[in-house]
Amino acid sequence: MTGIARGPVTVAAVVSAGERANLEAAGAGCFAVVHRPSLPEALRVVRERPVDAVVFSVHQWRGSEVDEIDNLVRRFPDIPTVALLTRVDPQAPETLLRLGATGVRHVVDVTGPTGWSRLRRLLAEPVSRPAARILAHVIDALPDLPPDTRVFLELMIRLAPATPIARQLASQTQLRPSTLTSRFSRAGLPSPKTYIAALRLLYAAQYFENEGLSISDVAYRLECSSPQSFGRHVRAMLGITPGEFRRRFTFDAAIDRFVALLIDPYRPQWLSFHPMERGRPGRPSKR
Repeated sequence: MTGIARGPVTVAAVVSAGERANLEAAGAGCFAVVHRPSLPEALRVVRERPVDAVVFSVHQWRGSEVDEIDNLVRRFPDIPTVALLTRVDPQAPETLLRLGATGVRHVVDVTGPTGWSRLRRLLAEPVSRPAARILAHVIDALPDLPPDTRVFLELMIRLAPATPIARQLASQTQLRPSTLTSRFSRAGLPSPKTYIAALRLLYAAQYFENEGLSISDVAYRLECSSPQSFGRHVRAMLGITPGEFRRRFTFDAAIDRFVALLIDPYRPQWLSFHPMERGRPGRPSKR
């Protein structure tokens, strides 16, 4: 555990009025709930904003919505779809069988005392998945990274989707932007701006794994001012359009490129780098 604060998990929910209060109570301090009256409306939320999971009541599900469930599971594979069983229902076994056929893998029975706790654990996981995928590759390439430097790298990776400029990263580390940039330069590393820009492309590659997300959807998830702004970013970094990026770069291809260009050539620098040190800028701490 690094102690880095994580943003709240956002859950799109389709539940009855009577189930809302319990879901809200279970989510207190763990996840925020965006309620929608139907699965098509929940699917719209997934397309329009970052959502970490979709929860729907088994008792609210109508067989006619099987296409919506299929869209959620097939087109958004990294967003868990959770079926919630809140009461004894003679129709539930048949419903669950039909849901299983659509690819729904998470069913939580909250009629027992441990059900809500299980739901909290399940929904607490998705928020860090994209960052964790990136960090895993970086740590594999830098296994002997000092603990304080690992904390900084994890912070930079987690902030990248909503941090298009180094100034915001500097504020999170309680450093002046000029100080942070100077420390990278003194260490012989590319600028923090370069790393943030490259990390944002890694998030884009992961978002594009969801067939249901358009280029505009990905642009807004990365908090770009417009799809055109995202397009300029991709062209500046790779010389190609977002559509070409989507076709040519899987996440595996993108992360391999990132490690080859920005990690491997600078391994000695990273292993002796202490960007958040309160001593002299750009100097490794004495050991």
